[in-house]
Amino acid sequence: AIANTAGFHFAFIEQGGTSLYPTLALKASDEEVLRILLSIGGVEIDHFSLWHDKAGNAVSQPLAGVTDPETQLNFPDLNDPATLARLHLQMELTQTNKIQPEPCAFIQAEGLQPCSVIRPTSTLLGGAVATVNSFAADGLFNGQDDAFYDLAIQLATAADNAKRR
Repeated sequence: AIANTAGFHFAFIEQGGTSLYPTLALKASDEEVLRILLSIGGVEIDHFSLWHDKAGNAVSQPLAGVTDPETQLNFPDLNDPATLARLHLQMELTQTNKIQPEPCAFIQAEGLQPCSVIRPTSTLLGGAVATVNSFAADGLFNGQDDAFYDLAIQLATAADNAKRR
């Protein structure tokens, strides 16, 4: 269970649905800043696909069905129809060998079909405020003063409001 938990740490940030790098790249005016954002973003994309692959392994045999004896944390076998029925899940939604993103509505323009993207790049879904709020929803800021969260939101709002010159 410890190894499986470690493998899922990446999802903590990804539960917000995106990465800040592609969202911020759309706002960058300075060529060097853009180069940094695009370079780091590419590595993140690689990490994301590797994580998807490893996460699928953590909930497949022989690793699946592991329960930590101390914490009772369980990683169910998402390839087992009985597990899916018990958890009210559909195989299509939990297919563990999928490492490619699913087609989605990416750009709202007439005639464009859904396409596969790893992360949305809208400020609403992938901006700094969305990221800070996802961290808060996960409990990352538990125990911090309200002033800490307020400052994080203030900085995130400034980042989201940045405009390309």
